[in-house]
Amino acid sequence: MREQLTESDVKKIEEEIEYRKLVVRKEAIEAVKEARAHGDLSENFEYHAAKKDKNKNESRIRYLERMLKTAVIVSDASREDEVGINNTVTVYFEEDDEEQVFRLVTSIRGNSMKNLISTESPIGKAILGHKEGDRVQIKVNDTYSYYVVIRQIENTSENESDTIRRF
Repeated sequence: MREQLTESDVKKIEEEIEYRKLVVRKEAIEAVKEARAHGDLSENFEYHAAKKDKNKNESRIRYLERMLKTAVIVSDASREDEVGINNTVTVYFEEDDEEQVFRLVTSIRGNSMKNLISTESPIGKAILGHKEGDRVQIKVNDTYSYYVVIRQIENTSENESDTIRRF
């Protein structure tokens, strides 16, 4: 699946790639050299751990570069009265008689523990583009759905955006 990224996401990914290439890679190579100097490599745990860390970093760099090559760039701009990416939304769940506040984000930033809801999730897909006061059906699967009412929409500034989750 092609990731949907905003310009801000692209910038953060590029910053991470640069940091990993210039800082982490250098430290990992030094750690491998130092561990190799300790002698017999077949029983050298430090050497194997250093190699594993180095390979993990290189794998992350390749993953991020591939993500950038295949990503679809989406706009995080939305009308002021409409739910869009990076908007903070207060939603009333009719079934539970409770409110929750979410921020709608791209899939790579999604983190339900921090109330960052992906535009690819059932609730994210359903409320995207709706206005305050709209009653929206959230279809979870073929047999279950529920309704929410959008109570409030706030624009979230670029500075409040969370970092991209690490894998």
